[in-house]
Amino acid sequence: MTRIRGYLAFLAAPCLAAVWVWAPRRAPERQTAVTRAPASPAQGTLSRASVSPFPPRGYRSVRPGYLYRFPRDLAAHPDFRTEWWYYTGHLASGQRRFGFELTFFRVGLDPRRARSYSAWALHTIYFAHLAVTDETHGSFHVAESAGRPALGMAGADTSRFRVWINDWSAGLEGNTHRLRATAADIAIDLELLPEKPPIIHGERGISRKSSRSTAYASHYFSIPRLAARGRLRMGREWRPVTGSAWLDREFFSSGLPPHVMGWDWYALQLDDRRELMLYVLRQSDGRIEPASGGTLVEADGSHQSLSISDFQAESTGAWRSPHSGAVYPSGWRIHVPGANLRLTLTPTVADQELHLEGLIPVTYWEGSVRIAGEVLGRPVSGRGYVELTGYARRMEIGP
Repeated sequence: MTRIRGYLAFLAAPCLAAVWVWAPRRAPERQTAVTRAPASPAQGTLSRASVSPFPPRGYRSVRPGYLYRFPRDLAAHPDFRTEWWYYTGHLASGQRRFGFELTFFRVGLDPRRARSYSAWALHTIYFAHLAVTDETHGSFHVAESAGRPALGMAGADTSRFRVWINDWSAGLEGNTHRLRATAADIAIDLELLPEKPPIIHGERGISRKSSRSTAYASHYFSIPRLAARGRLRMGREWRPVTGSAWLDREFFSSGLPPHVMGWDWYALQLDDRRELMLYVLRQSDGRIEPASGGTLVEADGSHQSLSISDFQAESTGAWRSPHSGAVYPSGWRIHVPGANLRLTLTPTVADQELHLEGLIPVTYWEGSVRIAGEVLGRPVSGRGYVELTGYARRMEIGP
């Protein structure tokens, strides 16, 4: 989940194959005085894709009743305009602890150009983000990559799960997810083995983003727990790592409704082998969009959908970015009364903002959190990831 904007700046390049890297940064002290961080005023203009409920010509609408098939739906869906493969997780190497994010995005521009005789006809763009949080040393590192599907430089397979931009890739090898991404200061090479089946979010095969129209929706599923092993590089040193990961998968064509500024998203793995995904859509008037919801996954893989009335998510502090000036929530209390679940989330590092002004300009906070709390009066702990969009400016999905 992220903002897609500014891609026209690099379309003229005849051979786009670049990776830009930001230097690591150490986060400032966490602020605790503010109990809720307000959304920043809307900035910029709305894209056509984020306003209209109808997909651009040549792309398919999200409709209730979609029949999911696995592993087929891990592969690309070029009949939908936008899709992403979103990995987050936590890794350990001895006493060192890390969080990571690796995300691939595909955005369609014009499906008719895919039938062009020219290999350089621009019909789709791909871009990716790699972020590593050094939880032990309190630093955050981020890199980006982008490319066009010309001469095999970038692409996504429709018959099997494989997406790539040059030497960055994610794919399925047998039953194992394989992730590779290399930048100047950071790199990962991981094998992820699913420990639970895919979980389909929402109802009737769609995850709604608006209570006013079913046209604003996505097909959305997660693999909420994958065992991770492999290696991670910080600077020049490779480290063997093990841990746990989460995959979010969405594809859609219409984007966000115009009254939604952005979202707060939570992907939480508890040590009792349960998982919790929540998303809170924030309206421009400060209220919560009633279509917000989530999913609670039990230890055995069974799950139940949650509406906004089934949980509460309250911020406990705030953090102001020295990079973008945006004010984000920092720390949360989560309450799911029906499950007798109370959780407190604390960022492992305050500064985990991706403020990228290069290939695809984006600004959002996405970072690792520690979890403490109780369920049925018993203590519970865990780790998770939180994503915060629309605090620097209104979120846009689509060019």
